[in-house]
Amino acid sequence: MTSFLLINAHVLTVDAADTAYEKGWVAVKDGRIAGTGAMGSEPAGYADIRDLSGHLVMPGLVNAHTHTPMVLFRGVAEGQSLLTMDGWYNAIREPELSLVAEDIPPAVALSCAEMLLSGTTTFCEQYFFAEEIAGAVRQAGLRGVIAYGIVQLGDPDVGKRELALAEAFLAGQRSPDGRVIPWFGPHAPYVDNTEDLLRAEVEVANTYGAGLHMHMAAGPEDNDISLKLYGKTAAVALEETGFFNGRVHVAHCLDLSDEDIAVFARAPAASVAYCATAGLRSGREGICPVVTLRAAGVPVGIGTDNVAANNSYDMVQEMRVAGLVASHREGVAQVISSRDLIRMATIEGAKALGLDHEIGSLDIGKAADIISIDMRGPGWSPTPDVETALVYSGSGRDVQDVWVAGEALVANRKLVRTDYETVRAQYEATHQTFWARVRAAKTKAN
Repeated sequence: MTSFLLINAHVLTVDAADTAYEKGWVAVKDGRIAGTGAMGSEPAGYADIRDLSGHLVMPGLVNAHTHTPMVLFRGVAEGQSLLTMDGWYNAIREPELSLVAEDIPPAVALSCAEMLLSGTTTFCEQYFFAEEIAGAVRQAGLRGVIAYGIVQLGDPDVGKRELALAEAFLAGQRSPDGRVIPWFGPHAPYVDNTEDLLRAEVEVANTYGAGLHMHMAAGPEDNDISLKLYGKTAAVALEETGFFNGRVHVAHCLDLSDEDIAVFARAPAASVAYCATAGLRSGREGICPVVTLRAAGVPVGIGTDNVAANNSYDMVQEMRVAGLVASHREGVAQVISSRDLIRMATIEGAKALGLDHEIGSLDIGKAADIISIDMRGPGWSPTPDVETALVYSGSGRDVQDVWVAGEALVANRKLVRTDYETVRAQYEATHQTFWARVRAAKTKAN
């Protein structure tokens, strides 16, 4: 197993006390964190010692909400709000029907490459073709919580078929190394998953101890439908079905009421993925009430959403937007501190996914999911506040090295398991054939 010692770095452990070392070390033994500390106290006996002077060393970033195959849709949704039913259907759903299994691995490989190269070591996924996604994630080497996406759109036969396929995915996909974790992914409540299907999904998820990852309060349709059917918001109606009894991780949450927030706070394991850039680009007036959710004890991670809605997997950039949007919503400068934004992108995101025992901080015994960030380039200068420099001056492009479970996946800004040029070439060929297929289907329909 991999063992090494990183020295002379500015170390952010993101532990419970937010311990940091201006000039520190991190020891890794057999793929796990063996210790951290200030220089002068570093352990002896390490043959592999790496001097990271001028670098920030911290836990790998956790992207709390993605749809990795949708890199194929990057740049095609301009002028459409993907957080409304009409915008999503027109820009994404119709061409999505032309996807085939062979399209998925090259698209996911490119998304994983972009995430790794910008410091993400764990992500939460919700999409179709979950088997193919899992295979591509294994090849890339980072961690993926992969929720089998279900869109029923009122067809009970589709719901039954997808439920059976999702259960098979849960039964067969958990990887021995813990890097692939299968979940359930109902796309959205009531809009495209009926109450009967949601109840069945909860039952199966609980049987397998899997989490449920879905969108909620992303667009007006969620509550419009549940209010019409039950006279209650989607969150309140779902609580009454038992949906919140297990682990539930929900993306967006732009329109939560105080009563909805209380539902999340009461739940034993409910969390939110805050996707600030996607919300802004959608043109929606609502903004996720992150400050209130966190004050109520609800874990909130940071997510990029898909790169049709966002166009970037850069979680450093996403931390910045998350802070700016929260301050705008609350009318308070820096209402979420830079330190807390980093926690949301690491340990709080890990907690949202039920993985905080394993990742998210540089605590002894945890998996060595670590990134190093070069602080010597443009935008960086000596500062007493490295956290703020990272969030508001830094970029994912400053990431130099990435380790997952102690395995180097990025070294000196280059992928280790494969080369980026190969990944990019395979993706470009897939992009070309996919969109040719979409155009052919549209011509045939007309």
